[in-house]
This record gives sequence, structure tokens and C-alpha cells, in this order.
Amino acid sequence: MLTIGCHLSASKGFLNMGKEAVSVGANTFQFFTRNPRGFKAKDLDTEDARKFVEFWEANSGGKIVAHAPYTLNACSADEKTRKLAHMIMSDDLARMEYVPGNYYNFHPGSHVKQGVEVGTGYIVSLLNSIIKPEQKTTVLLETMAGKGSEIGRSFEEIKAIIDRVECSAKLGVCMDSCHIFDGGYDIVNKLDEVLEEFDKVIGLDKLYAVHLNDSKNILGSHKDRHECIGQGNIGMDAITEFINHKAIRDLPIVLETPNDLDGYKKEIELLKSVYRE
Repeated sequence: MLTIGCHLSASKGFLNMGKEAVSVGANTFQFFTRNPRGFKAKDLDTEDARKFVEFWEANSGGKIVAHAPYTLNACSADEKTRKLAHMIMSDDLARMEYVPGNYYNFHPGSHVKQGVEVGTGYIVSLLNSIIKPEQKTTVLLETMAGKGSEIGRSFEEIKAIIDRVECSAKLGVCMDSCHIFDGGYDIVNKLDEVLEEFDKVIGLDKLYAVHLNDSKNILGSHKDRHECIGQGNIGMDAITEFINHKAIRDLPIVLETPNDLDGYKKEIELLKSVYRE
């Protein structure tokens, strides 16, 4: 069965997101843990979280994905920004324990002229200070398009982080189709080769979730601009093969396309229609 969903607003709580997801035919979803361009979060309603867990189980929902705000930069050159990243992630992971067994995704960050090795060291330090073996949430590193000084533009850069995290059992990868395409991985013409390379470098056992987006840009552009499904340079044929690939087909797939709720519903219906049961 295809586990497919979209990005939803968390403003009305977990239970509302669950009901909204079901209303558009989704069995997974993603949400920002707090203001994506800020750092403040609403107070956690633990009763709402409890009701959501019951509702989601009753509706056979799959694993959901929490997304850290864009302001979280674990490898910033500014110490205050790194401390803010520590505060945000610590708080987010504590909140996620109220909806246990799910995923927490974040962008590795931008090293801002410090170099990849220095930036990687900061990310590793943050993860080693926060991730605990007893937590129920798995932290996901997102593959990036490589704009500016982003870390995570290659499978090797992701692997370099995973290799140095002590509690790596609680760490995985979220593959973004637009990001890896813009990053130079040709999933249109060489999908098998790309996923074989991922397996060789990182290991497919570490691939836990997918962000499914078409791209406004050409292969290797390093620009990261999402497009609606089938309307960009990846295209519907390649996306169909992507979601049906044996390495992808059983993972939670989340749409981050430029859409409203009705647009997401149509894309979910489209993707279900090309999924090979």
C-alpha cells in the first residue's frame, strides 16, 4: 500500500492534522514543529496528542514526519545560533515523545564559509548531545540541493555525519526528490544507479522517508525550487518509476509541492493511480 501524504499546518493541533490528512486521502503527513521562519512553538496539548494517537491508529495511519524550522542551523558560525538549534531540537524531540514512534526531520545546515569539515563537526556535536537511545523518535537528516554552503549536498556528506553519531540507531535519512535532482543525482535517467549509490555510500537501511517534489530547475542546478508533481523537470514518468521502485515504495512519502489542500488531494489521487499494488 502506498503511504502518501502532504505538509499540513500544525496550528490547530495533532488531531486536526490527522483528520485533515484523512480528508484528502492521506495516510501520513508532515508538519513544522514551530514557526518555520522563527523559533517559537505553541504550548503542547498533551490531551490532543493522546486523542490523535488513538485516531491515527484507528484510521491505519503510517508514520508521520515532524519538520524542524528553517532557522535551525546546527553548524552556524555563530555560537548563539548553534545554541538556539540545540534548544529547538531538544524541545522538539521532547514533544515528539507524546506521539511516539515517528520521525523528526531537519536540514543539516549551512557552514557559512567555515568549511564542510568544521560544519559537520558542529552537527555531530549537537546530535551526540541530544539523541538518546531510549527516545522513541528517529531523527532524519534531509538530503539537500547544495545551494550556498549547505551541508548534505551529497550522500558522502550525509554519511560523514551518520558515521560519527554515537546513537546512530536513532538516526536516518529523508530523501528529497527535488533536492537530489537539483544536487546532480539523475533520478530521471539513472534511478537504479542513484539508489545503488545511496546504498553503497549510506545504506538503504538508513532511508526512512521521502519528500516527493518535482523541480522547477534542471539537473544539477543546486537551486532547490519545488514544483507540482509532473509539471517540472523530473516529470510524471520519472516520478511514477521513483515511487514504485523497490527501495522507495514502502516508505512514507510526503508531498511538499506548491499546493493548497485541494491541490494536495488531487496529487495524492494521481500518485495512487500510478502506484503498482
